[in-house]
Amino acid sequence: MDIIWKKLEIEDEGIIRHYYDMVPMRNCEFTFANNFLWAPFYEIRYAIVEDMLVFISDEADLSVSCPLGNGDLKRAVDVLVQFFEEKGRPFKMHLVSPAQFEKLEALYPGRFQVEYDRDAADYVYESERLITLSGKKLHGKRNHINRFKENFPDWSYEKISDANVEECIAMAEIWKEQNGCMEKGEKHKEFCVTINALKMREKLGLKGGLIRAGGKVVAFSLGEPCGEDMFVVHIEKAFAEIQGAYPMINQQFVENEAAGYRYINREEDTGEEGLRKAKLSYAPAFLMEKGLVTERAELE
Repeated sequence: MDIIWKKLEIEDEGIIRHYYDMVPMRNCEFTFANNFLWAPFYEIRYAIVEDMLVFISDEADLSVSCPLGNGDLKRAVDVLVQFFEEKGRPFKMHLVSPAQFEKLEALYPGRFQVEYDRDAADYVYESERLITLSGKKLHGKRNHINRFKENFPDWSYEKISDANVEECIAMAEIWKEQNGCMEKGEKHKEFCVTINALKMREKLGLKGGLIRAGGKVVAFSLGEPCGEDMFVVHIEKAFAEIQGAYPMINQQFVENEAAGYRYINREEDTGEEGLRKAKLSYAPAFLMEKGLVTERAELE
C-alpha cells in the first residue's frame, strides 16, 4: 500500500491525540505539543498505517516511529519494511521503548535488534520529592532555594498568561544571547521552539509558570500531562547567574502545576555533561530507555 505522509498541522491535534489515548506513552516525545513544536526542525510527518499512528523523520537519516494504536502491529510493520525497501534505504525505527521492542521480538523472533541510546533516556522523578526536596541527596537544592528567597524576599510565582507572556519572551531573548543561540544549531532550534511554545501555549494545551524577582521574570517553565500519572516538563529557562533560579522554577512549577501527577518527566540530557550532572543531582526515580531498531544482518 502507498503511505501518505502528512505535514503536521495544528488541526491534526484531534487525530494524533486519538491514537495517543489508545496506547498512552510516557516518552517525552509522544505528546502532540512536542510533535508540533519540533516537526519543522526534524522534518517530521505522520501517516495512519493499518489504523496505527506512525511518524517519519528525514532530518538526518530516514527513520520511523513504532506504530501506535489498536490496529494490526505486524501488518503495519510489514508495510513500513516494504516502504524502506522501495526507497532503497535501511529500515530504522527510532525512540523504541523496551516494551515496544518486546512486541516486535514476539512478532519477528530474531529479525530485529535494538540499540538503546543513553543520551536519549528520559529522566523521571517522583513529584513529591521535587516539591519537598526531602533527604540528604537534595540538601543542596534546598540551600540554593533558601539563598534565592533571602536575596529576593519579594519573589513570586505566576502562571503564564496573556498578561505576562511578553515578559517571558523578552527573557528568552536575553537567554538566547547569553547561550550562543544566535546562529543555526540545536540551541537556535531550542530557542525557536521556546518562543513558539510561549505564543501557542493555550492552543497546544501547555501549562506555564514563571518566577518573578525584583519585579522581573528570571525563570519560566512549560509542560503538559502525558498519561494519567505523568507530567512532562518540556521547557525550562532561567538566568544561570542568579543563584537558585533554576531550583526555584523546578520546585515551584511542579508544586503549582503538576502536584497531582505521581511522576515528572524532565526529558533527556542529549549527552551534555553539565546537563546530565544536573539531572542526576535531583535523584531520578528511573530512566526511560529509548532505542533505535534495525534489521539484523543475515547470517551466512
